[in-house]
Amino acid sequence: MKLISALALSLFVCLAPSGATAQVMTPALDAASASRLAALAAAEARTRNAGGSIAVVDAGGHLLFLQRLDNTFPAAAAVSIEKARTAATFRMPTRAFEEAIKNGRQALLGVDVMTPLQGGVPVTINQQVVGAIGVSGAHSAPEDDAIAQAAVTAFMAAPAVPSGREEVAYLKDSQVMQAFARGMPLLETPDYKIHASRRVEAGEAEVHTRDTDIIYVIEGSVSFVTGGTVVDPRNTGPGEIRGTRLEGGTARALNKGDVIVVPAGVPHRFSQVDETFLYFVVKASASDSAGGTR
Repeated sequence: MKLISALALSLFVCLAPSGATAQVMTPALDAASASRLAALAAAEARTRNAGGSIAVVDAGGHLLFLQRLDNTFPAAAAVSIEKARTAATFRMPTRAFEEAIKNGRQALLGVDVMTPLQGGVPVTINQQVVGAIGVSGAHSAPEDDAIAQAAVTAFMAAPAVPSGREEVAYLKDSQVMQAFARGMPLLETPDYKIHASRRVEAGEAEVHTRDTDIIYVIEGSVSFVTGGTVVDPRNTGPGEIRGTRLEGGTARALNKGDVIVVPAGVPHRFSQVDETFLYFVVKASASDSAGGTR
């Protein structure tokens, strides 16, 4: 079987009756791909010390993923969705509409199914738009657009991932170093994820109900707390809970070369970061009783 791109965009083949020609269907953006694209945007926003709401839609403009980063104003969520929808359904970046209006094409303001605010960028494969991302709520409109474009660029340049258990994924050192420079996912599949993570400050409390985190420290040191109770918990995605901090728990110092395994469902938090902290995270996804990923 051929390797598929880390975009996880599947080319579905509809098998016709015997003697008929097989029909190749349009590539599509799936939920896992949408989550990865949003993670890239969130990583880019954090490198800029920016907030933002991040929306990912499919080719028809239907919402696949929505995340509002901490301290982002609530209305940004609705705006990011409309930016993404406009980029997907018009098949072009929303910056083009904003620039056209600034250049005098006021008639575009009468198109009520279009949001002429920069920050929406389409995702393409084989010259076909398969979805789009919208970002709203960073420091400025140009920064919304820069975050969205950076996420799409990284997403399109992502390395190949295996489509079957017998295949091998190879990541060159340049790809790994680039990922660590931003702090972003390297590979994501239904069974596992590998993140090249970068942290410069303490984080929120986290609980992954489906994923076991296997953390290997590359550089730096932190205080890491496991267990306890999540304060002000909220759902941030399927199987993902965040909170402001942990009450109780066990604190450990993590240093270069250390490995720690956090089973699914265990609260944890990077409570103190004294320097740039680089670490691999392998996320092993739990399976249901039927053998599939939950």
